[in-house]
Amino acid sequence: MASLPPKVNGPVLSPAETTVRRMPSAERRQQLIDVALRLFSKKGFRGTTTKEIASAAGVNQTILFRHFPTKDDLYAAILAHKSSRSRTEDRIEDLRGYAELRDDFGLFRSVISRKFEGWRQDKDFNRLLLFSALEGYEFVQGFRDSRVKPVFNFLCEYIQLRQREGAFRDVEPPVAVRALFSLPGYHTQMVYLFNCSLLLIDDDDAIESFTRFFLDGLRNFPVKQKLKKTARKSGKVRNQD
Repeated sequence: MASLPPKVNGPVLSPAETTVRRMPSAERRQQLIDVALRLFSKKGFRGTTTKEIASAAGVNQTILFRHFPTKDDLYAAILAHKSSRSRTEDRIEDLRGYAELRDDFGLFRSVISRKFEGWRQDKDFNRLLLFSALEGYEFVQGFRDSRVKPVFNFLCEYIQLRQREGAFRDVEPPVAVRALFSLPGYHTQMVYLFNCSLLLIDDDDAIESFTRFFLDGLRNFPVKQKLKKTARKSGKVRNQD
């Protein structure tokens, strides 16, 4: 008669679970960040417990607290990780290249395109930011100050420069930049968050259309030229000076 296998205290771990438990410290830390980001984006910061995060990562809370003593520490780590992956200085340097060439269309198209990329590549993180704003979580303000504000200020300065050169209309630069952010911001939320299909247009066409729409509203066309252009389109004037 074959002998019975020896009894094992506690649950028997599968090879995959054993591998997870032996994960190197740095890799474990990143895994916890990724798991927390996914859960926070679905249930919010307040609606997610450390027990749920640990369970989803396949560890107990002791291991979680060893890396992140509090949920605040874990949230801060998520923001720090995202900031490190997308350097604001590099982003501004990219925009500065367009600015030096006075490539208005290229500059604004780059800004709008970046908004689309953000939702396409990192939907969970964008959901997390929205949850954080609703919950009044203070860390998100620091993140915006470090990533959004420098780009916002750069664009305001560029619009002021082009106004002094006579290329742009006399509008408040901060208002114009807010409009620039809002065009792709609203559209991408409708598409990637709410799955709204009221506007049947692909991303490339939307980026081009929003850029032209914004820039045409900002350009400083002489009044006579605008009136003549409108009249010619309506058929009322034929090449009259």
